[in-house]
Amino acid sequence: MYIEANTLDDLLRTTISRLLRSSNRIRPSRGPATELVGVLLKLTNPRARLSFTETRGRLSSCLGELFWYLAKSRNLEFIAYYLSRYRTDADADGTLYGAYGPRLFRMKGNDQVANVINLLKKHRHSRRAVIQVFDATDIAIRRKEVPCTCTLQFMIRRGRLHMLTNMRSNDAFIGLPHDVFAFTMLQELVARTLGVELGAYSHAVGSLHLYQRDHKKARRYLKEGWQSTKAMPRMPVGSPWDSVGIVLNAERAIRCGRGIRIKTLPLHRYWSDLVRLLLIYRHVRDRQGIAIMLLKEQMSVRVYDSYIDDLANRLRRRQAHLQ
Repeated sequence: MYIEANTLDDLLRTTISRLLRSSNRIRPSRGPATELVGVLLKLTNPRARLSFTETRGRLSSCLGELFWYLAKSRNLEFIAYYLSRYRTDADADGTLYGAYGPRLFRMKGNDQVANVINLLKKHRHSRRAVIQVFDATDIAIRRKEVPCTCTLQFMIRRGRLHMLTNMRSNDAFIGLPHDVFAFTMLQELVARTLGVELGAYSHAVGSLHLYQRDHKKARRYLKEGWQSTKAMPRMPVGSPWDSVGIVLNAERAIRCGRGIRIKTLPLHRYWSDLVRLLLIYRHVRDRQGIAIMLLKEQMSVRVYDSYIDDLANRLRRRQAHLQ
């Protein structure tokens, strides 16, 4: 099955509609689900990687997961700050065995991201620029959770960097939006490092499924109207990795409750906006509604306004409920 769309919401709408109609039913360890087997999803505009709906618009957790990967971390408390469901994936000793960051950047002593970049710098048309995420040992010993992602492949064609992700399994409602966000951001990071434009993003899945417990939420998502998706701004030209390092330090400070002054950070406005979004999430957790709206006014683009407004509205409803 092949599904192509220009935006994430269009891709999700078609995918979820087909899963709700699917007669293929499975009973995996996480609960009953409907399934599509052997699906290829294609996002023609990878910067349109965000859902602009109330149901699936979860920018804070997408950013948190991305920076968790880029920090090369398997720390549970780091990712649980953004996504508490990761606590159920930890082994008895608290280890997140399947964490992607160490696999991307430290797989058996290999920085796979750097290896791919170096290969494509030397051989622009190489077909070997593959990152392995799933490892042979992942099924040798029973683990609570192993990676759903098998490989990430990068190809430069006609001056554009295309990416193909191969998944053994993918939850269409919860996991897919987060995966598309993180992997297309990695695609753009690699493209900027190589000095090429962004190409299409393809996402191949062995078992694409929708858990029965999420069917009601999925139908609500389909009924929810949304405006045309605005793509994220283009990442600044040039190598992004120094900026990524600064953002990771800022993320750690914010998550740990330490103050930062965004204006003093040597960052392009693209990256400063992402730091502001992380700080806004901190203010939501700390129930500081006024600070959220002040940061909204400091954003350099209006693309993220609906997310910020949604967080502020959620906070107001929560505070009203407590009164």
